[in-house]
Amino acid sequence: MEEQPTQPARVQLACMDAVEWLRSLPSESVDLLITDPAYESLEKHRAVGTTTRLSHSKASSNDWFTIFPNGRFHELFVEVYRVLKRNSHFYLFCDQETAFIVKPIAEAVGFKFWKPLIWDKKKIGMGYHYRARYEFILFFEKGKRKLNDLGIADVIEEPRIRGGYPTEKPSRVSELLISQSSVKGDLVVDPFMGSGSVGVAALNTDRLFAGCDLSPAAVALTAQRCGSHQSSSSSASGASRQSTS
Repeated sequence: MEEQPTQPARVQLACMDAVEWLRSLPSESVDLLITDPAYESLEKHRAVGTTTRLSHSKASSNDWFTIFPNGRFHELFVEVYRVLKRNSHFYLFCDQETAFIVKPIAEAVGFKFWKPLIWDKKKIGMGYHYRARYEFILFFEKGKRKLNDLGIADVIEEPRIRGGYPTEKPSRVSELLISQSSVKGDLVVDPFMGSGSVGVAALNTDRLFAGCDLSPAAVALTAQRCGSHQSSSSSASGASRQSTS
């Protein structure tokens, strides 16, 4: 009897430094990378007290994740470029201050920068000078790859998550990016996965997911969310098979 080829796990999670984890992945093994590092300007906003949400408390981001310093973006992008397959896309969530810092670094590594997408959160947040309603998603390309739908606008309207994991992104935003830049069965990676919203989006769109975070709490939360998703998907598939048999 011939052995059946082993199917890759739908979800693989790690709890470690993002750059070190990426270094452990094979070159050109990732179909799409979407991520949202805890950029350095978060600390600046917290320090000057422009948002109560970022003040130091148990509910604040400070107790959930470690800030990723601007000085490490070069080593991060080197690894992102290496692990991505030829002709693939890379999306980076960031604020307007970080965008000016990271764009030239990513280009120096080899990425082509296309444009910033705008995530319109529909309602203004906390702030001081012109309270923020949007966030950038920088759109980079390795090689040359067409988007799956050329009719999609560069403004993505989706309400922010309220009362969730600090800086949590709606899975529906990542679902759009995944649908645009990959196909079913592809591997989507997020080295700063936080609450696992990219992972949930990958599973929702029938992709594989691999993610990493320094926080054990984040890894546990992502495992729970992705595990629940896989269980419900399996149950639904089983029910479908029974009903058609």
